[in-house]
Amino acid sequence: MKRATVGDYMTVNVVTLRPEDGFKEIVRALAERGVSGAPVVDADGRVLGVVSEADILHKEEFKTASQESRHYFESRRHRAARAKAAGNTAAELMNAPAMTVPADTPLVMAARAMAQHGVKRLPVVRPDGTLAGIISRGDVMGVFLTPDREIRDEIISEVITRALGEDPERIEVDVHGGTVTLRGTVERKSHIPLAIALTRAIDGVVEVVGDDLSFTTDDTSPGGLGYRQ
Repeated sequence: MKRATVGDYMTVNVVTLRPEDGFKEIVRALAERGVSGAPVVDADGRVLGVVSEADILHKEEFKTASQESRHYFESRRHRAARAKAAGNTAAELMNAPAMTVPADTPLVMAARAMAQHGVKRLPVVRPDGTLAGIISRGDVMGVFLTPDREIRDEIISEVITRALGEDPERIEVDVHGGTVTLRGTVERKSHIPLAIALTRAIDGVVEVVGDDLSFTTDDTSPGGLGYRQ
């Protein structure tokens, strides 16, 4: 089974910034392309960091802040935001080092990384660290738009028939909104958790319900029917 990778969904025509780019140049570049962030690269195309819309907005946030509003108990995050507000170049505004991924990263892993670290995009890099593309939350969501019919066909052909060697006539596969329900009888008991795990790995699958799967032979314990040493 071929898993969707970052390389399958990434954008290759990427807006990039140079470390020396000024504030207005950054704003103009993002506005003209309608993006909310861009990687900062050096002269060789290696990724140094990322400037996001949030980094730019810090300048507006603190522009009218008075000295009196500062206090000794200011949080570390607030101090970092204030420092960024004073920046005028991409090098001063960017988040560095940038969190990056190679193109062969499974899409689900990229999605998990973005969720865990609260970022909206990840630069995609080649082995030498140069920029190959960018993957965004919107790109990742595309995999979940796979039609239910396509998901069902792949489960039957790749999981039930090819991976498990089971008779597809004995297993009913129902897919609705990405949620998969498996019903029927498999030959071996050990195939039940395997069928669920492999189905869950199919691109576009949101959830798997396998409570209605039964088995013919118990091959999971020494005392089970059909056990072989």
